[in-house]
Order: sequence, then C-alpha cells, then structure tokens
Amino acid sequence: MKINFKKTYKFAIKSALYISLFTTAFVLMLMSLFYKNQLQHQVAFGIIFIIVIYIFSFLVLQYRVERFIYRRVKKIYDEVSLLESTTLINQPINTDMETLSREVKKFATDKKLEIEMLEIREQYRREFLGNVSHELKTPLFTVQGYVSTLLDGAMDDKNIRKKYLKRAEKGVERLIYIVEDLDMITKLESGDLNLNMTDFDIVELIQNVFDLLEMKADKKKIKLAFESKNVQSVIIRGDKDRIQQVLENLIVNSIKYGKEGGLTEVGVVNLTKKKVLIRISDNGEGVEKQNIPRLFERFYRVDKSGTRSEGGSGLGLAIVKHIIEAHKEKVYVESEFGIGSEFSFTLEKAFKNPKADVKKS
Repeated sequence: MKINFKKTYKFAIKSALYISLFTTAFVLMLMSLFYKNQLQHQVAFGIIFIIVIYIFSFLVLQYRVERFIYRRVKKIYDEVSLLESTTLINQPINTDMETLSREVKKFATDKKLEIEMLEIREQYRREFLGNVSHELKTPLFTVQGYVSTLLDGAMDDKNIRKKYLKRAEKGVERLIYIVEDLDMITKLESGDLNLNMTDFDIVELIQNVFDLLEMKADKKKIKLAFESKNVQSVIIRGDKDRIQQVLENLIVNSIKYGKEGGLTEVGVVNLTKKKVLIRISDNGEGVEKQNIPRLFERFYRVDKSGTRSEGGSGLGLAIVKHIIEAHKEKVYVESEFGIGSEFSFTLEKAFKNPKADVKKS
C-alpha cells in the first residue's frame, strides 16, 4: 500500500513555526540580558537559530505525525481489509482524516446496501423455494395417489385403471410443463438461450395465436379480436417462436382471468419508425394496485389462498418478461381491479419486408 499525505505537511509547518518563533524569542531575550551591547551578533545568531530550529522541528514533527497517524490509519485499513473490500484494499493509505472519514463512510454505506440486497435476495429465495415446492408438490401427490390406489388393487378394474392412469398422466404433464418453464427462465437469465432473430409479420403471428387458442376461449365464451378491423401488416425483427410464446402466455392469461362472455383485444400500434407496441387488453377481473409491481415474479400469486383453479405453471408472466428483455425491449402492465388489465410490450421493426424479397425472387 502507498502512503498519501496531504494535510500533515500543513500541520508540521505551522507547528514548527510556532516552536521556532517561541524558542528564538526566548533565546534572544536571554542573549539581550547577558549580551546587551552585541545587537548585530544577536540578530545573526537569531536568524541562524530560527532557521535551524525550524528545519529540525519540521522534520521531527512531520516524521512523528506521519508515523503516529499512519500506524492508526493502517490498523483501520487492515481491519477493513478483513471484509475483503476491493474498494479500500486497492487504494493507497490516506492519512488525511477528512478524506479517510469520507472513504470509510462510503464503505459503510455500500456495505449496508449490500447487506440489504442480500436480505432481499434471501427473502426472495425463501419465497421462491416455497412456491416451487408448492407447485411441484400438488401434481406429485396427485400422481402418487393414483398410482398407490392402482397398486392397492384398483388396477384390476379396467375402467378405474384407465381413468386413474389418465389422471396420473395429466399430473406428469403438469410437472414437465413446470420444469420446462423453469429451465427456460434459467437459460434466459444466464444468457444460454440464443434467440433466432428473423423478420416476420406480427399481425399474421397474432392471428395464428388466435386460431390456436380459439377453442380455449370458446369454453368461457371469450372473443379474441384485433382492436382495429383494418389492422395492417407490420414486419418485426425478433425470435418468432419466442414472441409467439409471449403472445400465447399473455392471451392465455387474459382468458384465464377474463369474465365469462368477455373480450380480449390485441392492438398493434406504430410508436416510431423503429418501434411497434403490442397491446393485449381484457375486461376481466383486473389486479389490485399493490399487486401490480410483483406480477412478473416467478410463481407470484395475486390469490393468496394458494389455489390455482386455472392450472398453468405460474411462470407465464415471468417468461414473458425475460423473453422481451432478451430482445432488449420493455414490457408494461396497467390494471384496474374489477375493470380489466392491459399488458403491452415493444418490438423493433424490420428494415425490409421479407415478403417483398419472396415476390422478387
């Protein structure tokens, strides 16, 4: 560690000056008493004396102060270094008390924030593990119950055997669904999931998702439609499969929590020459204001009862957020309890129309 001295010089200079002036005045006073008629010699002696005393005092004071402060400051740095703070370890030892106080205060503030972040992460970890345990426990116990019943003798009845095996199969499918979604989120967070960027028509993709989810919407008599009847094609740059997954998750979410005989609308809005906004709105039950900031957390439940009558992995919105952020875009949510919700996200427009290239060829 290097030593960086600042205000110790100022302290030593002033202290040496006071000592020199005092001792010189005192010696001159004594000389004036004993050598009254030798004024010229007294002045010369006084000048030489004050210079010598000043230099000697300065060197002694500076050395002593430096060593005194350095030993105590070094002890502080050594104690701080036990916390493995690269902020202070890699810096030279500073004997300026004001600067040192500022550095230690900043270090303490950073450590406090770090501890608070660790506490938040620990709380999140506990909630996450609890949620994962709950989500996996339900289908596991379901499968275990049916298999145990079959092993206890129910498998001899052909009808019961077939019915219980189908139910056990649904439980296994639910488990696979949850594990696959968890795996996807892990890959998205770690950057291991590579996006296959292509140009495609977002309006056409939305219509495909409508066709895919039509039967699911019909069960609740929910209508899937575009906001505008004359919606025009917009060519987007992105991972088509992942964006389809985003649309499916958001539309399925609106169907799950939509009102019987309700409406889910999708809008495509040109924000700028380079950006487009996709909106998915419904007139469902909506979300209370205090729950909105946590909607995109894994397994977060608006319904605190812990039930999930609509099924699903509980990871849909978290996956939406990660996929959109992987595209370096933003996702938004607005909701009013009892009135409905609107989820929206931005995407980048393509520079050219891929269909035009097909026609030319």
